[in-house]
Amino acid sequence: MSVADPVLEADGTRRAARPAPLDDDVRARLLGGAHHDPHAVLGAHAVLGGLDVRCLRPHALAVSAIVGSSVWELHDEGHGLFAGRIPDQDFAPYRLRVTYPEDITETEDPYRFPPSLGEFDLHLISEGRHEELWTALGSHLLECQGVQGTRFTVWAPNARGVQVCGDFNHWDGTALPMRSLGSSGVWELFVPGIGAGAPYKFAIAGPDGGRFERADPMARRTETPPATASIVTDSQYVWGDEKWLRQRADRPVHTSPMSVYEVHLASWRPGLTYCQLADQLPAYVAELGFTHVELMPVAEHPFGGSWGYQVTGLYAPTARLGTPDDFKYLIDALHQAGIGVILDWVPAHFPRDEWALAQFDGRALYEPQDPGRAAHPDWGTLVFDYGRTEVRNFLVANALYWCEEFHIDGLRVDAVASMLYLDYSREEGQWAPNQFGGRENLDAVGFLQEMNATLYRRVPGVVTIAEESTAWNGVTRATDHVGPDGFGGLGFGLKWNMGWMHDSLDYVAHEPVHRKYHHHEMTFSMVYAYSENYVLPISHDEVVHGKQSLVSKMPGDWWQQRANHRAYLGFMWAHPGKQLLFMGQEFAQGAEWSQEEGPQWWVLDDSNPAHGDHRGVQRLVGELNERYVSHPALWEQDACPEGFAWSEADAADDNVFAFVRRAVDGSPLLAVTNFAPVVRDDYRLGVPPTETGQWQEILNTDAARYGGSDVRNADPLPQEPLPCNGFPMSLTLRLPPLSTLWLTPVCPD
Repeated sequence: MSVADPVLEADGTRRAARPAPLDDDVRARLLGGAHHDPHAVLGAHAVLGGLDVRCLRPHALAVSAIVGSSVWELHDEGHGLFAGRIPDQDFAPYRLRVTYPEDITETEDPYRFPPSLGEFDLHLISEGRHEELWTALGSHLLECQGVQGTRFTVWAPNARGVQVCGDFNHWDGTALPMRSLGSSGVWELFVPGIGAGAPYKFAIAGPDGGRFERADPMARRTETPPATASIVTDSQYVWGDEKWLRQRADRPVHTSPMSVYEVHLASWRPGLTYCQLADQLPAYVAELGFTHVELMPVAEHPFGGSWGYQVTGLYAPTARLGTPDDFKYLIDALHQAGIGVILDWVPAHFPRDEWALAQFDGRALYEPQDPGRAAHPDWGTLVFDYGRTEVRNFLVANALYWCEEFHIDGLRVDAVASMLYLDYSREEGQWAPNQFGGRENLDAVGFLQEMNATLYRRVPGVVTIAEESTAWNGVTRATDHVGPDGFGGLGFGLKWNMGWMHDSLDYVAHEPVHRKYHHHEMTFSMVYAYSENYVLPISHDEVVHGKQSLVSKMPGDWWQQRANHRAYLGFMWAHPGKQLLFMGQEFAQGAEWSQEEGPQWWVLDDSNPAHGDHRGVQRLVGELNERYVSHPALWEQDACPEGFAWSEADAADDNVFAFVRRAVDGSPLLAVTNFAPVVRDDYRLGVPPTETGQWQEILNTDAARYGGSDVRNADPLPQEPLPCNGFPMSLTLRLPPLSTLWLTPVCPD
């Protein structure tokens, strides 16, 4: 066979020799998208007497290989395959000239490039130890051999073949089959000419012969739902929060003030983008004195009604509000306003959408293979397979991704209890015990420990917070500290105190005349207050689905409801533990939260006759935060018994609670709450001795500027040498109705 035929055209185009035809099986697998190594067939390959060049270009009329100044016309092998044999002495990096019915294009051949993912990356992925997984998998702009393009990589170990499809090939992946990189289960392809903004998916040939498209599990940007494609992205954002990050780790969170404002970004001000939120949210939160915001999940999710808790794109901020760089701009603005950012993170389960993670490569991959164990009984979703190293790596790296790439200061981990127990929401016979006969999900325990240990090791100053509703021992204990149950701690920094939340809300919902029968619900939290490091949450879950807003839970008329609301917040801010309040409750909106409408900002408008009532509560929240931050007694020893002592815990008939908080230096603060709608005169409470012998009110939730009746105490208040409830000194107070007082010693001149 001659290597090349004579010149055919005046422009120098020559017809390449016809190479040996492909084996029928190889051809069928290649055209069917089920070839594990298309680079072994496509591209340029040395043969005796030259180089065989073969490409796959469906719908093309003709294809030529351009080598230097030579143009070689390839033979049409049918079904979009074109091939030719070129003299090796003429060979150099080549381009393809492709003739379509509409036009002629010149392009690089993806199959002339070597693998763009290194062996070390593949080793770490196989071991489940790639802590920066987002840099290896997904889509990434890069330059290969001087050519700009995008590298696509995806983990799909059960697939017979994977193709890349998108707008760039009219969503027909036939021309872009990916190669399997050994036993790693990773498929890779560098596609020249594809840049940022290109939508794409992976077309997968499953092990059972099926063909389907999947979004990229590692996509860092997505189309706006209901569209489901992934988008190639490349961050250009330049951060301005260096000072915040430097100072973030100066003080442990347990001994620092933390007052959290919980926000659903899409409904805080409906219609605002990330960038527009950056112009309003930091200023509002800073004005009210909150130290942190907690954002309900921002990772991409198909159903807005899930509020973000059913995630399909764990690595992509939702496109509903803007781009990933826009989200970074919002975080940066919050940091520059002195506000930390906690992000709700959902590694407990994922939805069954057929284009996403479920049965990703035709087999159970991210979920357990046992369908009974894979199904989440409460939400109709699927749980992650925490025992599979690659899945665990996917989740641990995701936690790091948000904290390292988006400068998130903390992760609040959703639904931890559902992860920890094999029998969670399952009846007898619907679950199998672990290897020790217990109900603990040991794989989930190991995952949470690894996630926490890795995050704290790599990200100084970060905090993880568990929404865990059971009595699991050691949620905030160090992972290397084995407890009485034989487990190391889960390693979280903080835990939501769901018990305090349920008990206290139940107490205040009762009419004051009946509260004496529920007095223990307000004191029981101190029995276990130091078993974990706690956050006191009044979250979105407590003001939806018929539960009413916080102020509407309160009994009585409108004045009493607001007074109860204010007294409750004063009690909450003084109680050991950090605090969290959901948006809208800071100004006592009367309606439940609606994701469509958001907070009822209109109640603050001058046109609302009751605007003063709502502004009064809002003013109180701002001053609660100001007093809280400026008095270390309220936060410095949240996790230490030495920071708390009851001054009155047994006044059930009076509906009165009083306790002393102490800073590390011993500075005290007395908090007194009267949950009865009557003034209590001459009420004696024990206090520690002070240098000046005098105390002063620093906060009174019954003050007129908050909408109260303005019942006050003398200023200053003298302490008396009359022992009371274990204290050597005491004060005689006038307790306003439905109120909380904070008092501190008068400082010496």
